Amino acid sequence: MRAGRFVADLDSSAALLRALAAFLHGRDAPALGAHRHTHPLFEALAPAVNRLSVPLRESAWVRGALAEALTPKALARFDAESLARWVVGRYPRRRYPAAVVGATNGALVHLCAALGIPWLPQTHLLSVRHDGQVPVDEPMKTLGFAREPARRLLESHPDLQLHHTHDANHDRLLLQGLTHFRVKRRGLSPAYVRFLEEALEPDATLFVSECELRWPTLQQGERHVFQQGSLGGASPDEYYLGSPRVEAYLRQQGSSLTRWPSPPPDSDSPEAEWGFEPALRDDLLRLARKRRWRLKRIIYPEPEALSPLVADLYRHWYRERKMPSGKLLAECSILLEPWWTLRTGAVPFWMVLNTRASARALERYLDRSTPWDAMYLTLCSRGVESIGLATMEHWRELLSRGRTRGQLLGVDAREYPRDFASFVRYHPAMRRALSAHHSTRERLRPERLDAFLKQHGERYAVQWLETDVRPRHQSAGVASSWFQ
Repeated sequence: MRAGRFVADLDSSAALLRALAAFLHGRDAPALGAHRHTHPLFEALAPAVNRLSVPLRESAWVRGALAEALTPKALARFDAESLARWVVGRYPRRRYPAAVVGATNGALVHLCAALGIPWLPQTHLLSVRHDGQVPVDEPMKTLGFAREPARRLLESHPDLQLHHTHDANHDRLLLQGLTHFRVKRRGLSPAYVRFLEEALEPDATLFVSECELRWPTLQQGERHVFQQGSLGGASPDEYYLGSPRVEAYLRQQGSSLTRWPSPPPDSDSPEAEWGFEPALRDDLLRLARKRRWRLKRIIYPEPEALSPLVADLYRHWYRERKMPSGKLLAECSILLEPWWTLRTGAVPFWMVLNTRASARALERYLDRSTPWDAMYLTLCSRGVESIGLATMEHWRELLSRGRTRGQLLGVDAREYPRDFASFVRYHPAMRRALSAHHSTRERLRPERLDAFLKQHGERYAVQWLETDVRPRHQSAGVASSWFQ
């Protein structure tokens, strides 16, 4: 199998990687960047998807996910080093003043685009088919299916950590036929090292994306944990212990259960999709010392903590360039587009999901920012009336805060949250709606980022820490000076 086929198109790391890589190649990323050569066909067929009945639409969604999922036999051929070569192969081969390694984050991708630098993800999703062997609402039964594939995977990859996840709230449809393995790198792959050594300038900066979000887990082995649930909507306690909301949700889904049966968690781990595994930092420190690069850690408590900072940075940068700065583009999950954001002078605000928690994050940002002339919004539909889902009325209320315009991009409001065509329609809708094209060649200079953080950095729940990696300091201790 080609290395790129081990990761799903809807994997957040892969989708964000493709979007950033396309931007650095000087182009946009239609259809999540995965079907660039066939996206006109996808755009033509997308409206037909939403005309299907709900059962047929859901069936098509599940079949599509199963088509790119791995069988346990195919998973046995997974090679993390081949996947790392595929990752670095997405980027243009040229010299960069900096690079980012670490946790996945949409706002981080927009920061990288502004700086014109690559990001190498720590985490990847491997979808594994079980073909209906595991009941959706009995998460513990997935462990028996996954035990042997997980053992073989970890045995052949001593530098990987496996987070087996089961989210019967958001991923309810997909779990009918597959389970999710998320793998995190505990060390730098040779392909990552070669790319960084060849691509970074001698006085480069190596950034580390460190999301501190953690989740209760069940330990399955030395490098193997099981995570029930995921960020957004239900809380960890609700996934493990139940609640009136969970009982009502299960009843709505036709289940006879009142909670998801599982033992209480016995460990605490980096959240599978968004959290950073600190073991990787050791290799990054060693490499930075060897090459005498600056190493700067971007530490944030949860994924959306970066979004206000990056949005304000963009607005500040546009104003410095005497550009209009009143156009806010709120992007949901993997439906983001750095090329059109910068080309049209939009200010990006990234949200993890289509949940009330993400809507509140956007609302808090609107409350404290100066008014926006226009607001645009993409919404990622998961096909489920999940716990914590934000209603269309809530999204429209937020859009009404645009003084002259508030517009959904590629969203069929009548079919939300089963609006599967939005995964294709968001891109042409963005292209049509946004205007006032600007040059995408100008990059945000690192000293401008430094100046912005020095003046405004204390407003945000983000730490920017520089680690002293000069040869005379053998300690890996953290120094607090970002502005040396």
